[in-house]
Amino acid sequence: MANTAQARKRARQSLVRRGRNVAFKSKLRTHIKNTVKAIASGDKTLATESYKIAVPVIDSSASKGLIHKNKAARYKSRLNKQIAELS
Repeated sequence: MANTAQARKRARQSLVRRGRNVAFKSKLRTHIKNTVKAIASGDKTLATESYKIAVPVIDSSASKGLIHKNKAARYKSRLNKQIAELS
């Protein structure tokens, strides 16, 4: 356990930040999963709507540093490509 006051504070801060990061990363995965399910169902309008909802979540997770900006771009690119391939 931390011995100094500043080490105790850093331990508290890291717990709070970890909780926030875990919650936001879960939210990110949920939105991506919803978009993938919509694509799998074959409904292009539903897939497009869920993609529009997922994009700001993906972008904000990249800006917060939860995922790398290239990973965010890769997610968006692959999802958009799959939606475009729907008839």
